[in-house]
Amino acid sequence: MDALLLRSAEFEKLMTEYLTIPPAIASKKSQAARIMCSVAFEHSESIKILLATGNFTSATGLLRLQFEALVRAHWFHFAATDIQIEKHLEELTYKSATKNSKAPMLSEMLQKMEGKAPKNALDPLLEFKQFSWKPLSSYVHGGIHAINRHSQGYPIQLLELVLRNSNGLNGVTAYFWSHLTGQPHRPKEVMELFKEFRNCLPPDRLKNLSKAICDSAQEVKNT
Repeated sequence: MDALLLRSAEFEKLMTEYLTIPPAIASKKSQAARIMCSVAFEHSESIKILLATGNFTSATGLLRLQFEALVRAHWFHFAATDIQIEKHLEELTYKSATKNSKAPMLSEMLQKMEGKAPKNALDPLLEFKQFSWKPLSSYVHGGIHAINRHSQGYPIQLLELVLRNSNGLNGVTAYFWSHLTGQPHRPKEVMELFKEFRNCLPPDRLKNLSKAICDSAQEVKNT
């Protein structure tokens, strides 16, 4: 786990550097998307800190927040209206917070992106939601997953997969922003880094996370 954490930190550092490249078109849309990409990276860094300190339930719950931030970044770019973006970028006051209380939830954002976002941008988000949303929500809301794992322990395979999937979302974040830079070589660079760091990325599809989360209780019980 220590080796995987170190390798993951290396990968994260390289991925976050892409966010320092300005967008091809500076606009409130790109500003909002960039902020949410930064939030997603922050959650990822926090996951590694929590895993290193043994706060496994909190780390697993944060994976959902990392995913939500990434989805909202995509939504800002592909589907949000100018009015919605303006509301999100307003100065935070009681009035603006109340006015923005009807911001779309995750499922609605994904739905609004259909037909607007490229298939290769939307599919990884839909896949993650399909296979991992419910178990991760259980951790966030104190459901059966959180209760069982916190009381009975976490298999190392599950923790490693949480970290790998967080790294995978980091890669998606960097790849998304690399396209917004308007520099054609940037997405290619990210793809090359995927190959170089494949030893810290998800071994197969994101649905492995869901299977690991759901199977881990039985695995621990049998040991």
